[in-house]
Amino acid sequence: MKREETTKNRHFLADKRWFMPITIAGFIAGTILISSFIKTADYSILCSLAKTRSIAVEEYSSSPVQLQAIIHYATSSIVPQQNFKEISVTFDVLKKRSPCNFLVFGLGYDSLMWTSLNPNGNTIFLEEDPKWVQSVLKDAPILQAHAVKYRTELKEADDLLIHYRSEPSCYPSKAYLRGNEKCRLALTGFPDEFYDSEWDLIMIDAPRGYFPEAPGRMAAIFSAAVMARNRKGSGVTHVFLHDVNRRVEKVFAEEFLCRKYLVKSEGRLWHFEIPPASNSSSDDSAGFC
Repeated sequence: MKREETTKNRHFLADKRWFMPITIAGFIAGTILISSFIKTADYSILCSLAKTRSIAVEEYSSSPVQLQAIIHYATSSIVPQQNFKEISVTFDVLKKRSPCNFLVFGLGYDSLMWTSLNPNGNTIFLEEDPKWVQSVLKDAPILQAHAVKYRTELKEADDLLIHYRSEPSCYPSKAYLRGNEKCRLALTGFPDEFYDSEWDLIMIDAPRGYFPEAPGRMAAIFSAAVMARNRKGSGVTHVFLHDVNRRVEKVFAEEFLCRKYLVKSEGRLWHFEIPPASNSSSDDSAGFC
């Protein structure tokens, strides 16, 4: 998804570099076969789980993006940044929630995969680099991606925590996103679809967060928490945060996404299930958690 580690991963062992692309192609092919031929399926065959579960799914034909994804991953040695086990965490949720509204911070080698695993759903990608958006869309025009600008820098992370605790427009009971210029952690100036849609799944694997002047993921994490708390529909919002081995991601996750909502940890990925604020305490003194 993100490109910050691309240069580190260009040299693969010949006997291993094809494992992930073929596995991903298998994921997608399996999704097509099951959803096309049966209404009730045991999805455990897709993720090799010992515990089986049969659920009802709507019949639909394989979509062009799924077929394109199979060809792409079956013929490419360039793999997503997340590993097999990390991808499986989100995949398990998509099996139950798709078609759904899926918001992804970041655009890259795994974008076609995420879109294909949410057939008939709405999958949107947000990317900080306009040139990279053009490059990706040139090869995969079927993707829905937007170039966006962030107001933060990674070096401001500690100051932003102090700011949020003293700025009323950042408080849990008052926080909002569109036009919230006072709260520096609120994502403003984004496409209308970002604000108008109620997101069922949110993946945070961008923007860049590995050098002082990078935007960092502070605002993305805060804004994901705000959107989850403001959810009007039934159920929880699933938030997936990658690179939790880094200090800023971990600190901001514990501040806004909350340890009590952490349901799964795999590698560098954390999965949260965040309920609407109407189902939790609204005491601002307690913060988001």
